[in-house]
Amino acid sequence: MNGLKTVMLLSALTALFMGLGYLFGGAGGAMLALLVAAGMNLFTFWNADRIVLRMHNAREVDASSAPRFYRMIERLARNAELPMPRVYIVDTPAPNAFATGRNPQNAAVAATTGLLDMLDEDEVAAVMAHELGHVRNRDTLIMTMVATIAGAISMLANFGLFFGHGGGGGEDRPNPVAAIAAVFMAPFAAMIVQMAISRTREYGADKAGAEICGDPQALASALSKIAGPAAHTRNPAVERNPATAQLYIVPSSVSDLFSTHPATEKRIAALMAMEGGSRVVRHASGEHLEAPSRNSAPTSSNAGGSRPSVPSSRKSSPGRSALDPNRRP
Repeated sequence: MNGLKTVMLLSALTALFMGLGYLFGGAGGAMLALLVAAGMNLFTFWNADRIVLRMHNAREVDASSAPRFYRMIERLARNAELPMPRVYIVDTPAPNAFATGRNPQNAAVAATTGLLDMLDEDEVAAVMAHELGHVRNRDTLIMTMVATIAGAISMLANFGLFFGHGGGGGEDRPNPVAAIAAVFMAPFAAMIVQMAISRTREYGADKAGAEICGDPQALASALSKIAGPAAHTRNPAVERNPATAQLYIVPSSVSDLFSTHPATEKRIAALMAMEGGSRVVRHASGEHLEAPSRNSAPTSSNAGGSRPSVPSSRKSSPGRSALDPNRRP
């Protein structure tokens, strides 16, 4: 199913790219856009992860530079039965995380410093388990390719706004139709991106993440803490390329109209259904959201199967970064 969605999405984006080419250069422009889109699709298949990580100025870490965080990912990857992904940190106060890569063998996961500073270690583990859930569900290919190609469409639209020429009449002047299309095509492309990425992917990754870390309540607690700050904290990567917003675990600086994510309250409710029992937690914006009780008895979401082990950092103190070398295991 993911393969079919990828083909449909890339076909839609390619058609949009060709439409822009036609507006700017007639039939020749459309053919050129098709060739460029084909080359871009092939290029992003192999390189989208590098492009996305570069967009965020992500820095790779290992067991020496970030031992606690790296060991956490190792433990979660074993629980998920996945190859060890590359691990990155993004220096930004916006609390968020994302995964990228064309397949589990070439995956990477990234967390922002804002997320690592805001959450306790159990919550960080739950968020990163969610990202590994995307990897296990093979969502990362379509997510990274969409972000890259949609960004290119936006740049083409902006370029055409100032330099686009019509294909008819031989007049050396901007085509008004192309100019108007360029103004509206970038947000339209973003809408296609957002609508093409099913919101069920987030529910699926939440479910997978809860199974991988063994703690649905920690993921619910993390979502309740970071949703508000992530939406209201400046994120330069999203400002430069809004299409990257769909990569994150919670929406970042985007309108609800274009959000690919279900409402945080609904995601927490789904996690509550997995865990059983509930309590009220305070969202960072001040409103109350329901989240699973940290004292309720956990139930397995794998019928007839063993429950993944809970991370050993169960008693970590809140408000301390998972990268803090002075924290005791």
